[in-house]
Amino acid sequence: MTTHPAETVHHSLRDEPGEDAWWMPGPDDFAACALSSSACTVAEARNFTRATLRGWKMCADVAEDAALVVSELVSNALRYGIEPAEEDDAPSAPAALGPAWLALTRQDTTVLCAVSDTGAGAPVVKPLDALAESGRGLQIVDRLSDAWGWTPDHSGKTVWATVSTGG
Repeated sequence: MTTHPAETVHHSLRDEPGEDAWWMPGPDDFAACALSSSACTVAEARNFTRATLRGWKMCADVAEDAALVVSELVSNALRYGIEPAEEDDAPSAPAALGPAWLALTRQDTTVLCAVSDTGAGAPVVKPLDALAESGRGLQIVDRLSDAWGWTPDHSGKTVWATVSTGG
């Protein structure tokens, strides 16, 4: 098990003797962390992504692109991947982010960034509006990633994007 500087769930599928001295990522490297509803979740997800990719010996440009993609995926999870307030709750009760996760995996020349949340709605790319204060997230994901999409599951959905490592 490789240790990670962030206080979160982290797992490397490699566990070789002496790996600390000359560790190189294998094709199945994996890291994940739980997401909270706090105001600093997006920054924590960016830092987790940068630290993980730095640990995997990725170049800074790839880490920054992946961190920006993750920022947008996590922002969307915070905005749209929420559990509806219970009927017994007061009408003003805020909805809360249900169980949500960020996962990163490296396979060959690609890093897969995935965010799972309990929201059921499909992500939608909004038309570009130069004056809008928000709504550009998936356009950023689309431009920085090689591919992106979403997959529904029994507890919500997972929105994913792949970022090329350049070889």
